[in-house]
Amino acid sequence: MTNLTRDALGWSPFYMSQLDIEELESLTPARITTVHRDRVNALSEIGPLELTLDPGITTAAVAVGDWVLAAPTQHRLTRVLERKTELSRGTEYHTGDKQLIAANLDTLFITTSCNNDFNVARLERYLALAHDALITPVILLTKADQAEVPDDYIDQARGLGRDLEVLALNAKGDDIPALLSPWCGAGQTVALTGSSGVGKTTLANALTGGQALTQDIREDDARGRHTTTGRSLHQIPAGGWLIDTPGMRGLGVADVAYGIDATFPEISELATQCKFRDCEHESEPGCAVQAAIAAGQIDPERLRRFKKLKRENLHATETIAQARERHRQFGKKVKAAMKKKGR
Repeated sequence: MTNLTRDALGWSPFYMSQLDIEELESLTPARITTVHRDRVNALSEIGPLELTLDPGITTAAVAVGDWVLAAPTQHRLTRVLERKTELSRGTEYHTGDKQLIAANLDTLFITTSCNNDFNVARLERYLALAHDALITPVILLTKADQAEVPDDYIDQARGLGRDLEVLALNAKGDDIPALLSPWCGAGQTVALTGSSGVGKTTLANALTGGQALTQDIREDDARGRHTTTGRSLHQIPAGGWLIDTPGMRGLGVADVAYGIDATFPEISELATQCKFRDCEHESEPGCAVQAAIAAGQIDPERLRRFKKLKRENLHATETIAQARERHRQFGKKVKAAMKKKGR
């Protein structure tokens, strides 16, 4: 990965517009490839960089795929640029934080298998996160060559959204780069996500020409052991960039109301036609959603999952708001104490 230009790394006028003249003259734009406990690695026009973070910046606030400004001779990261897109999830225990997964993505490859790993509710969670971040989702169904009736999985996946791209494939096939090429061209950034054992590392190897180790899945539950242990950015020969992610056991939603509505458009659109604005789509008179269920136009299981995600999102979003308020109040107390001490 040498002799890379900013454009080749995915640079665009969106990022350039955030820099002033002094920064352009004294600092180097770089793209984050890995995030460690106390430092980050990045790529730039002048080559690979290992950077420590300036005071006020923590590694929790930096994601793989981020564009940052660096002072190379001091090995310092001075600023994280505003992101075009940000993929994050609610923390599993709702502590009031969101965990960054990746930054500046164009496409999210949501990977699952045509076996016991296939889970409609989990796919909907990934879709909600992608839609809320305005990232294009593409569902990849691996092990299609091993399924007795792969069309059943394809039909279920396509039923999860309008114009949703769904590809059934063999992760070990030679045609993977060609199949995924529409999303992997110059300047484009994609991420592979999904459970362990569904073939993400195999797909990553096929896209990048890498030789990352893969591990066998467990026969009893079709799940695999974690091969990828951290997020990392890799160059794709076609000109794009791939962010590989480890399998995630917890996939909480928080502050993604728009994404949930976008994932269930047939429900969220009808909800605006209900007689009561606060309709819960149970037994209220004039409920357009229940009328559609009675007419066979909406799957009642889709409604159940929609309401479950809505409830979880509401609770987690309130928790985040409360945590932010606590942090704000704590900051005010610290400033007041410092001011008093300075007298």
